[in-house]
Amino acid sequence: MGIVLNTTTGAPGNVGAAQLAIIGGIDDPGTAVSHPLLSLREGPVARLRLNRPELHNAFDARLIAALTGALTAVAGDPHVRVVILEGEGASFSAGADLNWMRGMAAAGEDENRDDALALARLMRTLDELPKPTIARVHGAAFGGGVGLVACCDIAIGAPAAKFGLTESKLGLLPAVISPYVVEAIGPREARRWFATAEIFGADVAHRLGLLHEVVAEEDLDATVQRQVDLLLKAGPHAAAQAKALVRRVAQTTDRDTLDADNAALIARLRVSEEGQEGLGAFLDKRKPRWCVPEA
Repeated sequence: MGIVLNTTTGAPGNVGAAQLAIIGGIDDPGTAVSHPLLSLREGPVARLRLNRPELHNAFDARLIAALTGALTAVAGDPHVRVVILEGEGASFSAGADLNWMRGMAAAGEDENRDDALALARLMRTLDELPKPTIARVHGAAFGGGVGLVACCDIAIGAPAAKFGLTESKLGLLPAVISPYVVEAIGPREARRWFATAEIFGADVAHRLGLLHEVVAEEDLDATVQRQVDLLLKAGPHAAAQAKALVRRVAQTTDRDTLDADNAALIARLRVSEEGQEGLGAFLDKRKPRWCVPEA
């Protein structure tokens, strides 16, 4: 998983080595700050921070493995209820690392397939994570960075954020991330942006549906926190089931099957411990037990 940092600041910035608690995968504490991913816990919130600022948080095999591992860990952690994905330094993620791309260009087809499957596992793990996810987007989000944004449930960006699906300029395509980007922006828009490789700004990303909100840079953290506060008011199991429900509705064409599945789902939720607590709290005019007191 990489590095865990207990902090109350949350915002990307310089992190001192003395603040870091190292877990799994690091042999030399002196290399902690250069680890490609920081995992920060703030109560029920996990911040996963891409940590290659000198390369604008570009992807390589190490970062892909670290982020996949961290997501897998938080998926199974009952204490984590919301996940924030962000980038250290000037960018969210500028896509693929040039040295990594150079190595893949020299590799054979089988090795490239395995490499692409590792990225596909990352995207699918993020997309299907049984926790609400928020992308905090600033600076550049290119290629796989756009894929990460598309996989998150909520995406909030700063006005200066820039986006690009630039693979076609290299004779390539955003194939691995395409299911998530097409779902986010729609097939018609995807045809344009996949083919032209144009760079577009936060306002266009908002119009396309890639970003839910665009807010001033100084308001970015407060806006993310407002979404966190809202998510923490939802039942943890209900929040996870909401994602599965949307996916099932989008993928099921048989309305009879969908009606039966949805009726069974709401029946289970109503009699579940969480459902009973939520209904009881509403009727008793009190907050349910899962609500975290606001700071």
